[in-house]
Order: sequence, then C-alpha cells, then structure tokens
Amino acid sequence: MRRRPAILLDRDGVINIDGPGYVESWDEFQFCSGALKAIRKLTEAGWEIYVITNQSGVAKGLYSEQRLIDMHWRMMMEVRRAGGQILGVEFCPHTDEDECLCRKPRPGMLLKAAAKWGIDLERSYLVGDSARDIQAGAAVGCTTFWVHTHYSDERTRQQRADMVVAPDYEVTDLAKAVEIIMTRRL
Repeated sequence: MRRRPAILLDRDGVINIDGPGYVESWDEFQFCSGALKAIRKLTEAGWEIYVITNQSGVAKGLYSEQRLIDMHWRMMMEVRRAGGQILGVEFCPHTDEDECLCRKPRPGMLLKAAAKWGIDLERSYLVGDSARDIQAGAAVGCTTFWVHTHYSDERTRQQRADMVVAPDYEVTDLAKAVEIIMTRRL
C-alpha cells in the first residue's frame, strides 16, 4: 500500500470550541471560528484529513460511545456542507488511569490511523491544542502545530509548562496552521 501524507486534527480546541467541561452532545458542539473554512481549504488543496481525539468522557460515563459517534458523524456532515471533508475519526474513550496505548500522549491512535488509512506519518501534519497532542505527533515524526485556542490564559500557561517536546509551530488557530501548511506542501 502506498502511504500518503495527511492532516491529523485534534478535535476539542482545534475544530470545536473547548471549555472547562466536556462537549457531551451535538447541542454543545460549536465550531471554532474559521475552522470550517480552514478544513475546506485543505480539502480543496487535495489533503486527506483525519481527526485523532482523546474522549475520556466515555469512560467517565458522561456520554455513551454511540453519542460520541453520532457527534462525529454530524461534525463530518457539517464539514462536508461547508465544502470540506474529514475522511475518518479515531478516538480513545479511555482515561489516563486505564494506561491504554491509544490515549495521547502515547502514539497508538496515530499508528492505528496510519495502518488503517495508509498515512505516511513522517510527511504528515498534526494540529492539536495540548502538550499531549504535540508529544504524540512528535513520537511518530509528524510536523506539529500547537494551537492556542484555550478557554483561559491559565490553561495555555499550563499546556506550555507540560510540553515535553517543543511543537514545530505555535499558532492562534487552525486557519493559521493551514496558511503555513499550504506554503510547505510537498
């Protein structure tokens, strides 16, 4: 199988607004400003786009796996209506205490996505809003973008303090990451 580069997006804080609590249903899901347009630009440029997201709310009993799958399906449909396309979603439903291999900062979800969809991780871009995202992306050779879309300055400071690996780029939102990616196209 020929491996292709891709764009790997974290969900909360990159595609949709993240807050102090969990996004538990579609009614609570709000796209970040400019996210739909940014995903459309990537799609129009021929990029394959996938979502790689930790969703411990499932293990905590805040929402069911089926509700999460429904939320992701609706997200993908809204992206499509806006002219973009997300080809797939990988999620980890576990908590840190479960010590699974898929939960970021471990690279398990990225490795699974690469095997499942034929992604060349070393030629791919990972866009995330947390130290966990950057660590997972760096572990598999992705070029990483740290998005500062946090709901508080304190959380941004905490994420910076938690960085084990420095991101390749720091940006204010997904749109800015897309601008840089478009200039670096292989």
